[in-house]
Amino acid sequence: MLFRSRTPETNLEHRFRSTATLFAFRKEADVCVAEIRVGAERAVELFHSLTGQMPPIVNLSIECLRTGREFTGEGLQLSEVKEAIARLKTPLVASGGVEISVHSADDQIALSAMLDLWIFAKSDRWFYLLLSQGLEERAKLPERSWTLSRSDFTGAPQMVEAVTAAAERLTLTLA
Repeated sequence: MLFRSRTPETNLEHRFRSTATLFAFRKEADVCVAEIRVGAERAVELFHSLTGQMPPIVNLSIECLRTGREFTGEGLQLSEVKEAIARLKTPLVASGGVEISVHSADDQIALSAMLDLWIFAKSDRWFYLLLSQGLEERAKLPERSWTLSRSDFTGAPQMVEAVTAAAERLTLTLA
C-alpha cells in the first residue's frame, strides 16, 4: 500500500450519546435552579464532587424506588455523607433508581432516579462552580427522548443493599 491512513478510534460512549455536558440555570422567585444533563458516570461523579461545596453540617435524604423506602438524616457531617455517596457511585451508575438529596438551609443538590442532577440555591455561586467544571450553559436543555416511571425500577439487589448499608452507616431514620 502506498497510502496508509490511521484507523480512527471508536468510542462507543461518543457514538451513541452526545458528548456535550450541559446545564441550564434560571432564577425562579428567589431560588436559583440548575439542571445538569450529563452521562450517568459524570452525573454521579459531579454529584459527589459538588457535594464538597456544601457546608460542614448537612441533611440527607435517600429514596430507593425499588423498595419504596425513604431514609432521612439531619445534622450529619459532610465528610461522612461524601464517603457514603462515594460508596454508592458504582451501583448508582449501574442501576439508578435512587433519589439522593443533600441539603442545608441555603442549598440543595439532588440526584434523580434517572441520574439527572439538580441544584436549588439561594445564591448564584453554583453557576460559576458549574462553569469551572467544564459544563456548557444553555438557555434550555434538549428534551429527553426516553423516560422511566417509578415502577420500572426493579431488580438490582446490589443497589438495594448499598442503600441500606449507607443508611445504617449514617444512622438515617426511615421516613
